Amino acid sequence: METYIVDSFTQEPFKGNPAGVCFPRQEIGAEVMLKIAQEFGLSETAFVRETSAAGIYGIRYFSPKQEIPLCGHATLAAAKVLFSKTPRTAIHFLTHEQVDLPISCQGDDITMTFPVYDTVAATAPPALLAALGLPTVANTAYSPKNKIILLEIADDQLLAALRPDFAALLQSHTGLNGVLVTAPASQDPYDYHYRYFWPWAGTDEDPVTGGVQTFLAKYWATRLHKPLMRAFQSSARTGSMQVELRADTVLLTSQAVIVLEGQLSALA
Repeated sequence: METYIVDSFTQEPFKGNPAGVCFPRQEIGAEVMLKIAQEFGLSETAFVRETSAAGIYGIRYFSPKQEIPLCGHATLAAAKVLFSKTPRTAIHFLTHEQVDLPISCQGDDITMTFPVYDTVAATAPPALLAALGLPTVANTAYSPKNKIILLEIADDQLLAALRPDFAALLQSHTGLNGVLVTAPASQDPYDYHYRYFWPWAGTDEDPVTGGVQTFLAKYWATRLHKPLMRAFQSSARTGSMQVELRADTVLLTSQAVIVLEGQLSALA
């Protein structure tokens, strides 16, 4: 099986978010995909297969714990490989839930079109805030589609300095996929910063997360009164992207770097 590791949402190797990308030659089961994702040990691994329609590819995403419906950095990673293998300007991915993801390429920039989901007002349990090291928050919301709690805080430097107690965080809530903490940017060129913690469904912290923009972009576009923004993920590896809200879709534009190419020689 042809395999790659790609650093997404960055122009530099060993920054951004590394994703595995696999191209199975034949159908493999979900249990095998999960084992491969566990072998890679990355936050997500994408499995990509051609369909009968030209330029349309089926894609599935797995963390080391479970299948993930939609993943931004693994989508970007898979697109980077496909655009590198065959020069062209557009492809489509079709997810396991039959969500169509149009992808375009202009130079090194790759733009992904993702759906947009609403958030609802919510209250965060005190134990969850304590596990994150947050005495207070400016606002709390919840994305029912993604099963993610959103916490807005006032200071992007505090956000970067967070050192969660992940054991306590995991025990503080059930039925979640993750917790997103975000803050307005204190200086250009960014509009907002964020970090994503998801020990319930994946790794402790996702280095750079595109999938959360399905609700985070609308959240900040409403607050900042602007549809075109720059987002920065202040994890240890860091990464960034341009986000543009368009009615019921959001466009994510960034870059990626292929750092490893090889062949997976054993299948379970």
